[in-house]
Amino acid sequence: MAADETSTDLSPPWFNFGRALLVAAAASMVPDTAAAGPTDAGATTNPPDVDGARRALHTSLAGDEAFAVLVANAQLDADEAEVLAVLATAEIDATCRHLVAAIQGDSRFGRLTLGALATVLPDGHPGALTVARASRLRRTAFVDVSGEGPWADQSVALDHGVIWTLRGDDSPDPDLPIGLTILDLDPDRDRTDGNDAAATFVVVTGTDKMRRRQAAAHHAVGWRFMCCDIPTSDEAWSALVREATITGRGVVLEIGDTLDPSAQRWLERSSHLVWALSGRNAPPMEQLPGRPWTEVQAPSHDPTDEEWRATFGAEIERTHRLTFDQMHRVQRTRDAVGGDIDAAVRRLASGPLEQLTQRISPTRAWDDIVLSPERKALLRSVVDRYQHANEVYDTWGFSPNPSRGLVALFSGPSGTGKTLAAEIIAGELGLDVFKLDLSSVVSKYIGETEKNLEQIFDAASAGNMVLFFDEADSLFGKRSEVKDARDRYANIEVSYLLQRLEAYDGLVVLATNFEKNVDEAFLRRIHVRVEFAMPGVEERKVIWAANLPPTAPTADLDLDWIAERFELSGAAIRNAAIHAAFAAASTGTDITMDSAVLGVAHELRKMGRLLKGKDFGDYHTLVTD
Repeated sequence: MAADETSTDLSPPWFNFGRALLVAAAASMVPDTAAAGPTDAGATTNPPDVDGARRALHTSLAGDEAFAVLVANAQLDADEAEVLAVLATAEIDATCRHLVAAIQGDSRFGRLTLGALATVLPDGHPGALTVARASRLRRTAFVDVSGEGPWADQSVALDHGVIWTLRGDDSPDPDLPIGLTILDLDPDRDRTDGNDAAATFVVVTGTDKMRRRQAAAHHAVGWRFMCCDIPTSDEAWSALVREATITGRGVVLEIGDTLDPSAQRWLERSSHLVWALSGRNAPPMEQLPGRPWTEVQAPSHDPTDEEWRATFGAEIERTHRLTFDQMHRVQRTRDAVGGDIDAAVRRLASGPLEQLTQRISPTRAWDDIVLSPERKALLRSVVDRYQHANEVYDTWGFSPNPSRGLVALFSGPSGTGKTLAAEIIAGELGLDVFKLDLSSVVSKYIGETEKNLEQIFDAASAGNMVLFFDEADSLFGKRSEVKDARDRYANIEVSYLLQRLEAYDGLVVLATNFEKNVDEAFLRRIHVRVEFAMPGVEERKVIWAANLPPTAPTADLDLDWIAERFELSGAAIRNAAIHAAFAAASTGTDITMDSAVLGVAHELRKMGRLLKGKDFGDYHTLVTD
């Protein structure tokens, strides 16, 4: 049930009962109190009919007004409901608060104390026991008992969230955990048959957060839930339990592998609520509350076409391979990026991943790379395998063993286009490239490298991206014979990478200049292998032309001669063209053969190659003494 009373009338049965009880108690202690005057709220010249007000209160508990809903959701008995009514009345009405002070003989006490409850309530009523430490009013976080001095002087405070609810305000508690979301399902949906008592506490495991949430709501009692990470403070726990009780919702908690003592205590105390613990792994049995539970393994299958259309609409083509959780996070991000689903997908990755890697947002396309048709076809096959994975694995029934992941190996000399190719593939798929920064990942301390890599793979699994391992041979190197502890731990790192690479469902590109140094176990896991080579004469000519913009001032450039004379990689040609441009700009001339030759010479010197006059022909005087 949900509290939905919106009336601000201060005469519902719970208020009438609380006022009658306080007036009667005050009159018995201070006889003149009952004749305070007709203009004072709640004052009367006649003795209050406490028994009649009690009967009206008990009758109202069968209804659907806000107070009755609170009592039902908190599973309070009649005595506890009476105490709740008295506390709420004393909080909400100034005259009743003065009556409380009169009852306690001290104007400083505007709230009932434990001792005063015995005075106000009739003989035989449990009184202060209704707010004892293990009472339902305390376990729901409705009431708190505090103060210094003797036990009888401890103050009984009703949380203001309960008052706001009784006054018709349904705004959420400001102390609720950040990121809390509401999940309301169709109450007539198909349900799992099972023991309702056991289903009041569900433990759901699985790899996909939204699938876990879906399974939790399916197996737990009820159809209205609050979903959030596990609270980090007692204030947040109190707010969560109180809000769930007020609104009549179950709670789906995202947890780690263990439950801390605070979580154990709150879950044990709040047995009136429906709880679902959601995590990759179930917590140890000894950490679970002493109550029946149902354990469920959530499916991890990708979204169906129907789920995709329900989330994005039929007009959005299914071009991204997203998990169920990723699909929902992308949808939440789309509005922030102008409705662009590709941009929303790229926003999935953040936090530790960006600290340990370099994000490359693709800007280049297929026309920007010069390769043989065979090599381009291999690169395009990477795109095809990624885009059609759902059709092959799900529709056609092929096994994705060990995972749906796709691993490509780009090998060849430096500057031949390996990084560029990864960027082009990512751009075609609407993804970002995350290039590992080896200086941030590799650590001399035992276990730190694996820890950093685990963060990267976990973050990459939560997003949708291309993981690019440059200089892959340094991480994926061959295992060696163990001669000392360093060899053993180096082999452990390689073995860890093998296992993690097998379990990863995304796209990984390994780039290396020395393929022979890569462990053979990794090579067996390669799906697409592309060997990049130094460009030939015709390819070098095309690369030169591509790196001289049409807007650049050029004069008498003989690209055929330069391409034939100098065997340079694509990256070296680009650098030479830029150097030539700056050389021309500094002298105020067009880009000529002289400046182009100077650019080539500059690149050859960087590579440590000897400049021979015969290689430069008529231009040898420009580069030799």
